[in-house]
Formats: sequence, structure tokens, C-alpha cells
Amino acid sequence: MERDLASTGAVRRLRTPGERERRDPPPPCLGHDDPAGKKLGGGSRRRLLPEAHAAPLLLLYLLGLRALVHLSLQQLLQGPAGPRAAYLENITAIGPRTVGSPENEILAVNYLLEQIKAIETESSDVHKISIDIQRPTGSFSIDFLGGFTSYYANITNVVVKLEPRNGAKHAVLSNCHFDSVPNTPGRYIILFLASHGFITQHHWAKSIRAFINLEAAGVGGKELVFQTGPENPWLVEAYVFAAKHPFASVVAQEVFQSGIIPADTDFRIYRDFGNIPGIDLAFIENGYIYHTKYDTSDRILTDSIQRAGDNILGMLKYLATSDKLARSSEYQHGNVVFFYVLGLFVLAYPARVGTIMNYILTAIAILYLGKKILQPRKMAVNYVKELSTAFGFTILSWFTTLLTVLIVALFISLIGRSLSWYTHFYVSVLLYGTASVAKLILVHTLAKRFLYKVSEYLGELYFDVPVVAWSIALTLLTQLGLCSAFVCTMWIVFPLLTKLIIKYVMIYLLGMLIPYLYIMYLAWTIFEMITPIMGRSGSEIPPDVVLAVFIVSYTIILSSYFLHFLYLAKSTKKTLMTLATVFAVTFVLVCSGVFFPYSSDSTSPKPKRIFLQHVSRKFHGLNGNLIRSDSGIWINGFDYTGISHITPHKPELNESIRANCEKDAPLCGFPWIFPVHFLLRKNWYLPAPDVSPTSPVNFKLLSKEQMPWDSTKFTFEVSGPSHISLSIRPHKGTTLSSWSLGDGTPLDNIGGDYFVFYSHGLQAAAWHFWIELKVSEKLSDGMVTLAVAAHYFFGEDQKSLQLYALMERFPDWTFPSGWVCTYDQFVY
Repeated sequence: MERDLASTGAVRRLRTPGERERRDPPPPCLGHDDPAGKKLGGGSRRRLLPEAHAAPLLLLYLLGLRALVHLSLQQLLQGPAGPRAAYLENITAIGPRTVGSPENEILAVNYLLEQIKAIETESSDVHKISIDIQRPTGSFSIDFLGGFTSYYANITNVVVKLEPRNGAKHAVLSNCHFDSVPNTPGRYIILFLASHGFITQHHWAKSIRAFINLEAAGVGGKELVFQTGPENPWLVEAYVFAAKHPFASVVAQEVFQSGIIPADTDFRIYRDFGNIPGIDLAFIENGYIYHTKYDTSDRILTDSIQRAGDNILGMLKYLATSDKLARSSEYQHGNVVFFYVLGLFVLAYPARVGTIMNYILTAIAILYLGKKILQPRKMAVNYVKELSTAFGFTILSWFTTLLTVLIVALFISLIGRSLSWYTHFYVSVLLYGTASVAKLILVHTLAKRFLYKVSEYLGELYFDVPVVAWSIALTLLTQLGLCSAFVCTMWIVFPLLTKLIIKYVMIYLLGMLIPYLYIMYLAWTIFEMITPIMGRSGSEIPPDVVLAVFIVSYTIILSSYFLHFLYLAKSTKKTLMTLATVFAVTFVLVCSGVFFPYSSDSTSPKPKRIFLQHVSRKFHGLNGNLIRSDSGIWINGFDYTGISHITPHKPELNESIRANCEKDAPLCGFPWIFPVHFLLRKNWYLPAPDVSPTSPVNFKLLSKEQMPWDSTKFTFEVSGPSHISLSIRPHKGTTLSSWSLGDGTPLDNIGGDYFVFYSHGLQAAAWHFWIELKVSEKLSDGMVTLAVAAHYFFGEDQKSLQLYALMERFPDWTFPSGWVCTYDQFVY
């Protein structure tokens, strides 16, 4: 590249800006000084790149990479998927299939049995098919959404075993749900019930040595492997070898397991309660309609179904005949690095190999930098000073860019224009992307003009800065044991090789193709998952802030090896003016509300989700008497905009009916399905008449016993609909020491409440449970408060006339999901 500061010294005659502008630039090149001081690949002195050439070139480069990524993502199978695709269409045609409903427990089960029988008649005599209908009862606790305990009774599992005629000792499990969420035909609801009931109670579970779990966070595209193991690299190797169309990312695995995404899968159940290794796959495209009325079979491409079928079948065949399956526990040794390479194949290698490679690469980077430091003392000192200054200034530019874009995102959120990019993702690029790029360019342009005096010799310095930054990141991630460190490896290997070998800008950009193409591919995967989640991430997290952070991070990564071009550029004035204009126009349009967040477009709907529960609440005192009661329609908007977009269409839904949190009641005194009140603090309560379900909940205190170990044991009985949530709040000075649920150790939720979700199948006996409380001080207001919420997800009790009428008046760009529930609170 241009002459090193270390080899030229820090002192040169300072030229005026006019002198620099009068230099006629030759074709851009990336030459280096040889020991004799002659320029390789160019003239004797470094000349600046014309802005009219450099800016369009870089823009076309990035657009070309984006086009390659888009083409790769469209590489699904061509041709019909065959009759197997009709299974999904037929089972979703049944409609919503909530656990406990006749649609799920009878119609869906009968359909599955019919199809299995049909397959059995077509199968050869080589294999034997066995069918078992399991209806387990059990309980477990997991650290999900801050703390969650489940009790299930008489739910339905359809278990099918395919084995050789002479039997088999070891098996591979393929798992997925056939139930759905209320009010949608969609395919999966994460309740973990069936998986826990099978793996802990079914007699076939003892033979299982590995599993494949099929989930969904979207409705098509390529199914992504986003969890493996734990620490079973042979499973990833099997997937890479056996899957016909592999698509996997260890980055997705580590992001998902970090808890950033508020979701979980049956993978946890098989791993934690069965001690079985496995692979988690999920469709991730078009998560906008996941668990909505639009989540229908016709919206999944048959190519996607065929692709997933080919991959899963290939894996099952390979694993079932693998010698490692019988002794899978013996191959549990460390993690594995795996990632999709340019839409072509998945590369996988042991994490320990990756660690060695990372440290070797770090050493090479140190040698590269050390060569410049190991020079005469004065030159070395000057280089270290300049590099430290440049590194510090780059960090400062990143921080100021992030701060600027966050201010914009916060302003957009405060004026009520959040999610303007939800339907039009390009708006986020034009708003936050242009702001990020413009701020970075502006900061470094000012530095080139006022901080440095010999700008044409600084390109080399600002190439070394990202080498240092990526080397530090590589070391830290490797020390933390994160397999995602391989991304940093790419951003050191290719730039160094390219710089040391190639001299011309065009060829230099081609040499950087692989890391840039991969990071854009990875960014697409992350944005494809994150963007729809922002529409159901709660009312407390500003989605614009989250997306702005991602876009700034992405911009910093993409610009890391482009910053040195700024110091080789003759000017950046036109680029800055263009970016500022695009940002300003987009900002004005967003603030004026031109970009509406939601869409009812039949080809690509992006609805706003709204949950409505017509609830009757009763609050009982210590002596069992009714203190107060009320009823209304409880409304949750499920995203940061709340009901602000709904109010113009339904004036009665406004801030005047904002619900207040009942501080003394468990989970704020409302009938939560999951303990997510910390994510949905903004909700509304519209007064409405009482509801009277035909099968009301019945909650009884059966006994109160003083135990020998100075605790009090309460035993309760509960009966009612198929879904009941129970919240327990011990009073101050009281501790919930044990209970009959889970493993016997209570798992509290955020805020100190204990949350239990109860589900039962078509029929079940009354639910009995007990809790033990220890008191450390004298109490006058009782020991514990319990709240019982009954949810009517199906049948004649599901919706009231008032709820029907309200839901019918919602705009077509919404997805209102509603049901009746009751809430009863007791103090003991």
C-alpha cells in the first residue's frame, strides 16, 4: 500500500490542501514501498483516489455481494414436493388444535393414525412399524422467561417406532408438535409437555441415543440448524455428511443460547431431562405470520417442505446405522465450529482445532505488526504512537456513531414512530444505515483534515487498526470459549493475505470477497430472525433501539477495512452530502408517519398482534370473603407501539383505560399465560360485563398442616378447563420451601412470584398439589397469596358476545387473538 509511517518517519513537509488537490490522480492502486523506497504498482509517491470513482465502486461492490446472497438464499429445490406435502395441508385444515380440545386430542390424532396405518400397508417386510398412544401426567421446572413450572395431565402423544423385524437396541428420535396455539391453524406451541412426558415416562425412551427436533420461528425458506450437542461433535459431522441441503450456523446457536431471543424449544427437555444429544432445526423466514391466522399451509413453499424432508430423512438413515449411535455418550468431547459457506456447503471442525488456529493467527497478526515495530527506535516509537492514536480515534468514531444513531432511534421511539421499518425493512437501512455510514465518514474526514497533515500516507495506518481490533476480538472470544470466534478469523486471514499479495484496488476487493460475503449472509440470517421478533417482543424494549444497535454494529464490521480508503480518498464531500440527503428525507418521512408499520397485503401480511382476554376477576380476603370484583377485556398490544395505531379506529381503546399493576397481587393481578409481565407492562383494561363459563374453575383448600420441621403445609385441589395458570406470592417474612411440583424445589420468577402452568388432555381428574411455607416473623395478613386464572381456549366458552363484537371491529392489518378467562385471588 502507501509508504509506512514507520519507514518514512513522522516529519515531512506539510502541503496545503490546495497543493494536494492539484495532484493528478492515476488509476487507483494499493502499492507498497520496497526497501529501496520505490513504489511497487504505482509511481514514486502515493496519489489520492478520486471520490467519483471510489464511492460508486464500493457501493457497487456491496450491492453485488447483496445480490449474491439473495441468489443463494433462493436456492430451494425445484419441482413438486410430492404427496407428502398434503399431510400438512390436511392437518392444518382441522383448524386450531389446542391441547385438550377435541380437534387436537381426537381429530388430529385420528388423522395421524390413519396416515401411519396407510404407510404401514405400503412398507416392506424388512421393517416393523409399532404405534403407541401415550397420555402421560407429570411436572417439571425450567429457567424459561425468568422461571416457569409446568404440570400436565393426560395429554396425548402419538409415538411411532420403525425398526428392523428382528428389533433394535438403540434408536434415533424425530420430534415435532401437531398441536397449535389458540385461534390459529399454525403448527407449533412451545409448552414442552409432550416431550417431557415422553422422555421421562415412555418405555421406548430408554433406547434413544440421539434426536432431531423440528421447530419453527417462521413459515418457510431453508430450515436452519441453530442448536446441536451439547458437546457431541459427531452429530454435526453426521449432519454435514448426511443432509442433502445443509444450512447451519454456530453463531445462531450461541446467539439463541445466550437468551437474547426470548424463546426455547424441546431441545432443552431432551437435553436436560433425557441427557440425550441432538440437533434443533427451524424454519426462520417470514416470522411475521408465525402463530397468526395467516400461518397456513399454503404459505409454505413445497420446495421448503421437500428440502426439510430430504435433510431429516438423510440424517435419520445415517444416524440409525451409525456405529457411534450405540455409544453416543463416549463421543461427548467438546464443541464444534460449523458454518454455512457461501450458500454451497457447511464446514465443520472441532472447537479445539479452532482454538489452535485462532492463537496461531493471532501470533501471525502480531508478527505482521511487530515487523513495523522492530525498526530503529525513533521510527518504532513514532509508529506505535501513531497506531495507538489511530486505534483510539477509531474506537471513538465507533462510540460517537453508536451514540448518534441511538439518539435518532430514541427520538423516533418517543414521538411514536417505532417500527416504521417493520413492513418496509429498507427504511431501517435508509434511516439508521445512512446515519451510521455518514457519521463514520464525517468523523474520519474531520480527522484527516484537522488531526493529520499528510493524509495520503495514512491509509496503511488505518489498515493496521482493524487488524489490531479483530485480533483483540479473536483473542477475547477464544478465551471465552465461543465458537463464533471463527468470524474474526475470516476478518484477519483474508485481509492480510490480500494486502500482502495484491496491489490494485479492484483485485483487492475481489480478495476480500469471502469475508464480506459471509458477514452479509450472516447478517441476513440475524435480521431475518430478529426483525419479526420485534413485533412480539413486548412493550418495554424500544425495537428501534435494538435494530439501530444491530445496524451500527453491522456498519462498523463492514467498514473496518474500508476506513483506510477514506484516508486515500481525495474528497468525501459528495458522499457525505448524498448520505445526509437520503437520511434527512427518510427521517422526515418517518416522522411524518408515511411508513405505516403493519400490512394486510394478502401475499405478504405483516399484522400487528393483539391479545384480548375477557376476564372476570375476584379478590378474596384472608377469611375467604369477597373483597372486590370487576370484569373487562384485558388488552395486550405485544409490541412497543401498544394500541396507539388502534385508537383512531376504536376510540374507546385509549390511555384512559390503561391498566394499573396491582402491587400486592401476583403478576400484577392479571391472568398471564406465561410470566412475561416484565416485558408487557403496558396493557389496557376495557370495562365489560361478567363472564360465566359453563365449566368454571373450582379451587379448594383441602388441608392445612403444621409440619414437624416448623413449616406449614397447604394442600389444594383444582379443577376446570384444560389450561389454568397459578401464581404464588409468599408474603414478607415467609419462604416457599418446597412443593409437590417439578423436582420439589420451587423456581421463582422475576419479582419473587412463582408461576405454574397447568394443562390437561380431553379428560383428567382434579389436580392436587401442596406447598410448604416457613415463617420467620409474626404475620397479620396471612402467609401467602395465590391467584388462579382459567383460560378457555376453545369450545363454546372461548368467546363472549362482547369479545366477538370488539374483535370484529379491529382493522384488517391486525391479528386479534381473544378468549374468555377468569381470575380468582385467595389469601391464606
